Amino acid sequence: MTDDPKTLVSTAWLEDNLKNPDLRVLDGSWHMPAENRDPRAEFEAEHIPGARFFDIDDISDHRSALPHMAPPVEKFLSRVRALGTGDGHQIVVYDTAGIMSAPRVWWLFKLMGHENVAVLDGGLPKWRAEGRPVEDTPPVIRDRHMVARFQPQMVRDVTEVSFAAKLGQTEILDARAPGRFTGETPEPREGLRSGHIPGSRNVFFKELLDADGSMKDAPALRAVFEGAGADLGKPIITTCGSGITAAVLTLALARIGVTDTALYDGSWTEWGQFPTVPVATGPA
Repeated sequence: MTDDPKTLVSTAWLEDNLKNPDLRVLDGSWHMPAENRDPRAEFEAEHIPGARFFDIDDISDHRSALPHMAPPVEKFLSRVRALGTGDGHQIVVYDTAGIMSAPRVWWLFKLMGHENVAVLDGGLPKWRAEGRPVEDTPPVIRDRHMVARFQPQMVRDVTEVSFAAKLGQTEILDARAPGRFTGETPEPREGLRSGHIPGSRNVFFKELLDADGSMKDAPALRAVFEGAGADLGKPIITTCGSGITAAVLTLALARIGVTDTALYDGSWTEWGQFPTVPVATGPA
């Protein structure tokens, strides 16, 4: 793979740069509630040297009833500064799944205008499989100033997505598993209708990954999107269950040079419970 400090870097690149004083490594692990896993406890037991834990559920908008919605700018800055992360830092985010929730943290930093942020390809599983170092000691954190330049074009709400679906001039790409997209598999969250946004296409996020959890190369990524019928020349909105794995699609699109993208933050958790928006079932 080609290392790009604005999208994706290899485990070798990260180990080579671990001692760089301007590098910040963040563990952005998150799990579905049904998995009964505690990502912070797992981080405290074992993490990449110098890493800090980025709590997706905490660094979110608690005024919303929806899970882990993008936080207000002030809250994001406060939490990130407390992690000793700020202006002038190259940030690398990883997770314990390979590539699953780390892109959500990558997208949040991009949303706040921080460009020098990348996801670790293959995450902690690949790092450990290669015998690279881990530790259980907490990092020494010094507060670091950070300025945000919020990028509103990178996020969409239910009204904007509903309008886009009716107009048909935007590709809406859904990262959920095929059974959830077609409506054959019940939603893991109670009270949600099953199916998908009318006119959307299904690009299951795991189809963008190799068997070891790392991201496929650019030609293979493009083939997955085109195989799903996506017109990559159109503006794109990514969506999923609750705005986490939609960011995997956003990252993969960035890797192939497609940057006219926005993420539907409420995703199916919002759409599936919103009574006035239509739901389609079956294949796209």
